[in-house]
Amino acid sequence: MKLVVFEFPVRVYYEDTDAGGVVYYANYLKFFERARTEWLRSLGVEQDLLLRQDIGFVVKSVQMENHKPGRFNQLLLVKSEIRQLKKASLVFWQEIYNADAELLCSAQVSIACVKLSLMKASAIPRDVLGVLSGDRRTISS
Repeated sequence: MKLVVFEFPVRVYYEDTDAGGVVYYANYLKFFERARTEWLRSLGVEQDLLLRQDIGFVVKSVQMENHKPGRFNQLLLVKSEIRQLKKASLVFWQEIYNADAELLCSAQVSIACVKLSLMKASAIPRDVLGVLSGDRRTISS
């Protein structure tokens, strides 16, 4: 499954860099997380509403590759798309580019939907699954 690519800009702050002045590798994970959250929000999926229903999305696994360094004050672009959607999980493909369209980092991120009180897999709510499948209806609260 391949949906439309969602693009999200991220500015590299001083706090995002290491002693060498480049983006510390773990901070790319933060950039990816922000992009996924904003992508869901753009589809009408507010995660705080899901939390009230005892539903959450957790990262199951990440395969990440650094290609080139990001640097302080650069404006980066995070591109995200769903590669796989199942009843209780989804897989994102994400890439981060600099202003020159050079690929800096790429990752495959596997996400599981869980019932938070039990921390066990749970089906993605039907309305959310519909939106993730391409149905653009607004999620009800």
